[in-house]
Amino acid sequence: MNKKVIIEPSSRVEGLEGAISTPPLHLPGLLTFEAAARHLNFARAAAEIGVTPTAVSRTIKNVEAQLNVRLFNRTTRSVSLTEAGASLNTALAPALALIKNSLSQALLATDQPSGMLRVSSSYVAYRILIKPHIQSFLEYFPLINVEISLDNQLRDIVNTGFDIGIRMGRKLQNDMISVQLGAVQKRIVVAAPDYFRERSEPQTMAELLKHNCIRQRYCVGGRLYDWKFEDRGQMVQIDVQGRFIFDEMRSVVDAAIQGHGIAFILKDFAKQELADGKLRQILKQHWALDDAFHLYYPHREHMPGKLRAFVDFMRTANPSKPSLF
Repeated sequence: MNKKVIIEPSSRVEGLEGAISTPPLHLPGLLTFEAAARHLNFARAAAEIGVTPTAVSRTIKNVEAQLNVRLFNRTTRSVSLTEAGASLNTALAPALALIKNSLSQALLATDQPSGMLRVSSSYVAYRILIKPHIQSFLEYFPLINVEISLDNQLRDIVNTGFDIGIRMGRKLQNDMISVQLGAVQKRIVVAAPDYFRERSEPQTMAELLKHNCIRQRYCVGGRLYDWKFEDRGQMVQIDVQGRFIFDEMRSVVDAAIQGHGIAFILKDFAKQELADGKLRQILKQHWALDDAFHLYYPHREHMPGKLRAFVDFMRTANPSKPSLF
């Protein structure tokens, strides 16, 4: 049977005459207030807690009614703390952090990690590194649920309520831990067989300039990926041209399969398409090494069991030993 945890401050402060009595407050209400105060956004607080924004707003109203004081200033565009809200948050946040830390330590002592694990990843990283192993992870840890959000933006995982992120490279904020996931990625040149029915296949890097090359941006409005190749120990860049530009590699692969041009993609991302013959590697003597993907998560004194389980499992499933090219 679920039990409600109630914090009941003493109705009087020792040594003070006529001290103001305060009503009992439920711990879930205080946790909701702290999350809303930290994010200053009810939707983000709701995502972190696992409820709806409406539920957060209703809980905050109940806490304000119990205390008979307004804690937040709300407009259609912003949320901010009142003076009373800021004062309460300053005193409350450290106490709640201590409670959460104690609960985390208790969970670490169990044999079965549990809870909802929220992961932020690009689709490319998910397809190469996570998708092949996620079913085995869920079977091995039956008490862990996983929510995965796919986009190409580098997320502030703390403010957006994620436990862990996956990105290429290791440049991160100072308070983040980064660990390599999988080997350094190899980038190759590919095209569909149909693309060469009426064209000659390029035999040199310079001949790429005569072809329609499918290009990719780092993100919307960002700069284009450079087509750089290893050539006898030197790095050579080719300023290719083309009629298609995408901000995601799966769209680049789809366009290449349809015969719209030549693509420069991660070899591991197109393994199935290469095996099926939908794409074929060209200019095999020329390729490039990209960075490796990395897991990143906040530095914590006590790492939650569900996060430790995910990091250890995925690193074992994706060893960082160099690939044989």
